[in-house]
Amino acid sequence: MRLRSAETGEAAALTAIAFAAKRHWGYPEAWLERWRDALTITAGQLAAHATFVAADEGGAALGFALLRREAGESWIEHLWVAPAAMRRGMGRALFERCEEEARKAGATRLKVEADPNAEAFYSRMGMCTYDRVAAAMDGVERFLPLMEKGL
Repeated sequence: MRLRSAETGEAAALTAIAFAAKRHWGYPEAWLERWRDALTITAGQLAAHATFVAADEGGAALGFALLRREAGESWIEHLWVAPAAMRRGMGRALFERCEEEARKAGATRLKVEADPNAEAFYSRMGMCTYDRVAAAMDGVERFLPLMEKGL
């Protein structure tokens, strides 16, 4: 695996990874359809934000992270790994790359609004949950953890 910057022509491939990873957690297809806009990566996003790809030896994307910078803090907007490539250190490598980039940009905090299934991963990366956002779907009570790490 190697890390590289994303190319704007990879938007569809990265979108497919986001959907596959979200689907891996067993969410109903109806929910995935409602999340279509949030999970769709565009060439404009790739051009506007630092985006890193975990790639195989041939350069094919196996995971990615998109980092949005704001004054004093950076947000991980996306961090997804293809299900077949999970548990091989790609998520950690992508997180660490986001952390490094946020520091270089002068951010003092790295933040994420995480999927509940990813909270344990981000905790292992040193992030702490500071709040939760209600995100009920079809009468199912859900809360998204807001997490941060000081840089």
